[in-house]
Amino acid sequence: MPDKNIQDRAAGAIMGAFIGDALGLGPHWYYDLSALRHDYGDWVAGYIDPKPDRYHAGLKAGQLSQSGFILKLTISSLIECNGYDTADFCRRIDEELFPLLDGTPANGPGGYTSQSIRETWRKRVQQKLPWGQTGGHADTTEAAERTLAIAVRYACQPARLAAAISDNVTLTQTDETVVSMTVAYGAVLGMLIQGHKLDTDLSGKLMNLVKCGELPFHSVTGSNFQPPRSDNLSMPCAGCFASPDALLTPSYMAAAATDPEIRIEPAWKVSVVYGMPCAIYHLLPAAYYLAARFHHDFEAAVLHAVNGGGQNLSRAILTGSLAGAQVGLSGIPPHLLDGLADSAQLRKLATELADGMNQI
Repeated sequence: MPDKNIQDRAAGAIMGAFIGDALGLGPHWYYDLSALRHDYGDWVAGYIDPKPDRYHAGLKAGQLSQSGFILKLTISSLIECNGYDTADFCRRIDEELFPLLDGTPANGPGGYTSQSIRETWRKRVQQKLPWGQTGGHADTTEAAERTLAIAVRYACQPARLAAAISDNVTLTQTDETVVSMTVAYGAVLGMLIQGHKLDTDLSGKLMNLVKCGELPFHSVTGSNFQPPRSDNLSMPCAGCFASPDALLTPSYMAAAATDPEIRIEPAWKVSVVYGMPCAIYHLLPAAYYLAARFHHDFEAAVLHAVNGGGQNLSRAILTGSLAGAQVGLSGIPPHLLDGLADSAQLRKLATELADGMNQI
């Protein structure tokens, strides 16, 4: 049964994601960092309004993007169904999101609709395809931004976590690398909620879950990545994903964050090191690095994610959830919670989802 510390970390993971989303809303998608500094100064220190000619124009500081809207929808489904239910999730997308879209980018809740959601809308609404035939090839993090809620719900059950996240991701994105990296992110988040550290040992713990069949990744090596032994026929593990590399990334990022000979200064330049674009293989390394480096400082983690420009909204969501899972809801600064639009409702959703872990 989850204890209060686990529930605090679970709620922190959800509120961390909402905070990251809202912090990124104003200064979203500045690939020219000089333009970002011109518009908002040397340091974005909190919630800010989007500029009139930018993404999300018309929204106000502290409000959520469409990613936050979909995350709320996912959490509501998990709470009301007491777990992940594909049919209920799809019904909510059909009834609560798709009627608000028209297939164009600058439209819909939050003022912008991302690539994978637009592609799914076209297949589902225009082409009348059934769910299950709606996934596209976007290599972005929209699925990770909503399935983090599934990771919270099943944080103590890695096999169910992996199965539910895999199912949900493929509704909108079918690239196997994207699916594997999204499942890996969820598995990392689950471990942090359990109380494990984002450190150089975490990937080894994840690989142990692979070897015992809890996570569906491929593996042939022995302990500490030693060659497989010819006399141990049970060692190879043929999982759903081609390799376990997505599970190894977090500990390499943690090693970089703690190695005194590797310094990214200031830390927001992690976006320059790992890349500013929207693809998941740019964003996850940066999120892991920031969450490992600022494992006791939620505010520093999310603000450095935002100030790095580029796809800073997604970077901040993913970092915020990891950082929130480490410090817990009780460790998130009150002004960041209070500055969220509809903060009381969001906290209620976060705590109800965390409380639902007791019903597993």
